[in-house]
Amino acid sequence: KCCTAFENPHYEEDELPQAQAYLSHAQIASLVLQMMAFLLGVPGNAIVIWIMGFKWNKTVTSIWFLNLAIADLIFVLFLPLYIAYVIMGFHWPFGKWLCKANAFISLLNMFASVFFLTAITLDRYVHLIHPAFSYRHRTLGNACILVLLIWVLATVLGSPALYFKDTLTSLQNVTICYYNFHHDFDIIAFRHHTLTWIKFICGYLFPLLTMIVCYSFLVNQVKKSTVITSSRLFWTILVVVMGFFICWTPYQIFSILELSAHHNASLHDLLENAMPLSIGFAFINSCLNPILYVLLSKKLSFCFSVTFSDLVKHTLWEVSQSATMSDHGQNSLSLQLTEVPVIEHPLEEILQ
Repeated sequence: KCCTAFENPHYEEDELPQAQAYLSHAQIASLVLQMMAFLLGVPGNAIVIWIMGFKWNKTVTSIWFLNLAIADLIFVLFLPLYIAYVIMGFHWPFGKWLCKANAFISLLNMFASVFFLTAITLDRYVHLIHPAFSYRHRTLGNACILVLLIWVLATVLGSPALYFKDTLTSLQNVTICYYNFHHDFDIIAFRHHTLTWIKFICGYLFPLLTMIVCYSFLVNQVKKSTVITSSRLFWTILVVVMGFFICWTPYQIFSILELSAHHNASLHDLLENAMPLSIGFAFINSCLNPILYVLLSKKLSFCFSVTFSDLVKHTLWEVSQSATMSDHGQNSLSLQLTEVPVIEHPLEEILQ
């Protein structure tokens, strides 16, 4: 059996849970990271949603960033449940359905975030490398369809948590929220392996390889054009993508190592400290994007009296100008290839 702070022990009938008397240093550090993710993630993502969803007109790129922020906001709003669970020594007083929902939201956030980042990367690749195809098919309607498909796919991949997550209460009224794979060890191991590899391949490896391929072509294009190198949107997307993989890579690595804990007890000590830290580090990603938008703002370098909201809005506006100017250049090329009338895009259109 494996034991982590995120995916709790697979208890058998004769193994009743006990409240954890104290938290380890790794668990305390993870708890601090989770609290930071909540305190920074709620206002940060809310600001992005307010700007993208209510202040500016909907465009293809703004829809990607809007849904990325929505996925992060949903997750951080559920985060206090897990924080309380850890503080109470891994005692879950919130009932079975919130146990299922909390785990499902965590997986939904991970899959939705990486899928939207992949969509953003593919969108930039197609728009800059294949402008004629982009001109014909890159529409707001098609983007909305892809957004819906991403949410459906993320929901399907996260749905095993709704089935397998369960609660177990001891005679001392200590309740844990855990993955109830089965009472047979072989079935537990098989289901744990299957879900972990699905999570790794679909939520990490395949998106990572896709983005590496896309950015390889884009970097090659940089050598031929100064449009991309001067694009605020290009570098914003790249930094956000790197932030996601930096935050989630430790968790994915230790999740794979955790599979060996079924047969190797020597890994328990390593995972006991590594998993809580990697989980806290992964959770930080849900508050990271608005902070990155602020740090990428040119306005930050010469003005410290503006609000966080102003800095986020300024960076998103710089991104919109960069995207619009890039679109002008790419549309000119696509128009030459397709021989259709020129359609002007005003600079005020956000995130073309």
